[in-house]
Amino acid sequence: MATILKSEAGKGIALSAPASLYVGLLVAAPLGILVAYSFWTQTYVEIDRTFTWANYSEAVNDPLVRHLLIRSIAIAGAVTFATVALAYPIAYFIAFRTQKKALWLLLITIPFWSSYLLRVFSWKLILGFNGVMNSALISIGVIQEPLTFLLYNEFAVVLTLAHAWAPFAILPIYVSLQKIDRSLLEAATDLGCNRLERFIRVTLPLTVPGIIASCLIIFIPTVGDYVTPALVGGSQGKMVANLIQVQFGAANNWPLGATLSLMAMVSVGIVAILFVLLATGLGRRIR
Repeated sequence: MATILKSEAGKGIALSAPASLYVGLLVAAPLGILVAYSFWTQTYVEIDRTFTWANYSEAVNDPLVRHLLIRSIAIAGAVTFATVALAYPIAYFIAFRTQKKALWLLLITIPFWSSYLLRVFSWKLILGFNGVMNSALISIGVIQEPLTFLLYNEFAVVLTLAHAWAPFAILPIYVSLQKIDRSLLEAATDLGCNRLERFIRVTLPLTVPGIIASCLIIFIPTVGDYVTPALVGGSQGKMVANLIQVQFGAANNWPLGATLSLMAMVSVGIVAILFVLLATGLGRRIR
């Protein structure tokens, strides 16, 4: 028996070795290099590999870093909330209210047929000073002058990111809704629950895993987005990823950029863990 288990374990290790090596090379190795750089210093062209906490001290004591990090988490949280809140009704409609599921799922993926940058530039054209929205509002007489608050601020970043990440929120929620045993809904109806009570007591608790997955899928990448804030955020919509990009680019300070990257990763990890614990607890209370 022990021989069989050992042989099975050996086969498992052999089968997982290529994937483990792949992950180690493309994920663990770059992360290790990032950690190493965070403890070094750079005098523009030369790297001093003497161990130091100077980068962390500078980053923690810099009010700009704290401000951008808090703003990034706040924007990512707003994007996550808005996207999931709008995605849930769409996923519910596809799962329960239509027979043409394949068609609707195809329509949801249409934005991916075009470049991400093209979609961001499209929102820039829509929200711009002389853009589609301002032109339309002026033409119907709602406003006399173009609105200046539509672009180059946090609102524009949240709106653009919410549109870009909407399919990633709809699909996990749709899968969790599709897996619900319809007999449970029928039983709730037989026990006297109306539609709202049935949704709160049966449907919503059973879709908590899908909601959590959608939130994490959206929140974690959007904290590190720098393209969208750079194009539609302006000075009011900059995020910590823009500062990281500057450190690795124009400032040529890779150690500080690595430090900021690790700080952002740790912050996102802490927020994500707290959210999962909170969402799981709320899901249990609803049940």
